[in-house]
Formats: sequence, structure tokens, C-alpha cells
Amino acid sequence: MAVSFRTQQKTNQRKTWFLLGTMFVAVVLMIWAIGTILNFQAYLLVPIAVGISLVGVWTSYWKSDTLVLAMTHAKVVQHEDAPQLYNIVEEVTMAAGLPMPKVAIVDDPAPNAFATGRDPEHAVIAFTTGILRVMDREQLQGIAAHEMAHVGNRDTLVMAVAATTAGLLAVLADMGARMAFFGGRNNNSNNNPIAQIVSIVILLLAPVAALLIRASISRKRESLADATAVEFTRNPNGLRRALETLAGDSTVVQQKSTAVAHVWIESPLDGKSKSMFDTHPPLSDRINILREMEGLPPVGQ
Repeated sequence: MAVSFRTQQKTNQRKTWFLLGTMFVAVVLMIWAIGTILNFQAYLLVPIAVGISLVGVWTSYWKSDTLVLAMTHAKVVQHEDAPQLYNIVEEVTMAAGLPMPKVAIVDDPAPNAFATGRDPEHAVIAFTTGILRVMDREQLQGIAAHEMAHVGNRDTLVMAVAATTAGLLAVLADMGARMAFFGGRNNNSNNNPIAQIVSIVILLLAPVAALLIRASISRKRESLADATAVEFTRNPNGLRRALETLAGDSTVVQQKSTAVAHVWIESPLDGKSKSMFDTHPPLSDRINILREMEGLPPVGQ
């Protein structure tokens, strides 16, 4: 089991950084495409693009806990309000070697949970009333370990960078299209028609590619959190049974905004069929990976 979850961790970390690197390459290509279409030095856009990106990342990262708690209507509780839940989180926190996060509860019948916060010192782990109702202690321990894994892996920062970069590409594509359409282009006999065509293709496809990469990064971070949760608890059974319970429940959280869909342990937006735009791997795939760690055969295949 030790080799299995560590292999999963390394694989997902490596793929995440590759995808982030691909997104930044897409930004460079987008800037080149705009410069080619409008016939001016593309490097002039770099300071603007970097500035917009940094402001977006900083805002998303620094205010993540406040924004997510407000959008999900989560309420921070104290130990006396939910002593059993607090004890479970404390146990996982000690096993993970991380600071104790704030604990919050979302009044929602759908079983779900999420973690947010800019760093381990400012983390919040939230559980819906639905998940507290349907899961036993071992399952909740697996859920808490998964969310603490997000905290320890700095997934808030990773997803802030991915989301902001995807947004930046969309802004650049829109800006380039508007400037070209409204006469920003400087006609020049030295224009390379092949480069112009390639630039237009990049302008059209880069934003869609960025959304696909962002979704893929989110899926990799979910898989990484599952593997890290097993490292914390040394017990894949609890998380596996928790995911099986989620898979068997058809209700979804009421606050299912696209902006926060990726933070939940089960996305309220992803459908039953696989899609390249899904922010989470299929629950069946996650369950079978955990079954493999337990030495059990896969199901549903």
C-alpha cells in the first residue's frame, strides 16, 4: 500500500506541474498571436498580461477562505458545537503534522465537504449537515484527511494560478479579436499569411484549451488528495467507503456555483458521464484506485 499511494502522489504532482507549464506556454503563444495579427511587437503585452495575472492570483489566493465561505453559506463552529467532528479533524491534523484548521458546517442535506484557505495557518474545512448525517466516524475521518490533504498540498494556490491563467487567456483572446476587428491591425506587405492563419487559430482555440487544462489540473489535485489522505490515515477503507456513499447519493449541494465547484470533494456540476471539462475524476475511478491500495479487485469495469 505504501508504494501505491506514494506512486499516485508523485504521478499527480508531476502531471499538475506539466499542465501548469502548458498553460503558461499558451499565454506566451496567445501574446505572440495577438502581436502577429495586429502587426506590432508582442512583447509589449507581456507586462500587462503578467500584471493582470499576478493581481488575479493574489486576490483569489489571499481572499479564498472569505469568498468560498460566503458563496457556500458555511458557518464556522467551535468545539462545543460539534465535539465529535472536531475530534476527528484534530486526529487527522496531528497525523498530517499540520496546524488545526477552522471547522465549518454548511446547512445542506447533500453529503459533501470542502477545504479552503490561503495556507495551512488560515485553512477552513467545511462539512455539510448531509455528510454528517449519513457517514460514520471512519468515513468522516477519510473525508477530513482528504480535505487536509488539499490544505497540505497548497491546492488553493495551485487552482488560483490555474483559474487566473485560464481567465487571462480568455481576456487576451477577446482583446485581440476586438482590436483586430475594429481596425487595430496595421497592414504591412511583409505579413506572413501562414503566421496570420496560425495566430487566428491560436486566438480561437487557446481559451478552450485553457479551460480543459484547468479542469485536468483540478482532477489531478483531487486524485493527489485521495492518495495523500491515505498517507495521513494509513487506511484507504474509510475514504473508499465515504466515496461509495457519495456515489450512491443523487442529491447535490444547493450552492453549486461554477466558481466554487472545484473545492467540493464531489463536484455539484459534473455529470455521471465522463467529460473533459469535469473538475473531478469519476467517483468510480477514485474508488477503484483506493480498492487497489486495499488489495481488492476493481468494481464496475
